[in-house]
Amino acid sequence: MTEESGYRNPVGLLDTGVLIDLARVDDDHLPVRSRISTVTLAELGIGIALSATPTELALRSERMSEVEHAFDALPLCSAAARRFTSMAKLVVAAGRNPKPRKFDLMIAAIASVNDLPLYTSNVADFTGLEPVLTVVPVPVS
Repeated sequence: MTEESGYRNPVGLLDTGVLIDLARVDDDHLPVRSRISTVTLAELGIGIALSATPTELALRSERMSEVEHAFDALPLCSAAARRFTSMAKLVVAAGRNPKPRKFDLMIAAIASVNDLPLYTSNVADFTGLEPVLTVVPVPVS
């Protein structure tokens, strides 16, 4: 939401960090309808695979199930894969390495080809993508 107008985007894509911290984000800083990507589901799956204890495994598995039921997940389709390549080129042109942020770029590509703003608490991760991506900063308390 912009403080000046009180406007909230009708639909937006949440990055993985915002999804993980969702309980600590004010609804006014989110779109009316939030979507996620299948890349985010894969990142959550990595967290499940790396669970150190049975309790952590159970909690993360439950959270994954909740997320799958609560959000529509947009796929990394062919158009998004092509946009990912374009975004990687933009990142390189900005003097940065796209490899450490490949999941972020995949999520950004999905948002971009679906004409959705990307909601993130890590705006700096998307520096240089302004020509093809709208980034909405999300404060996390």
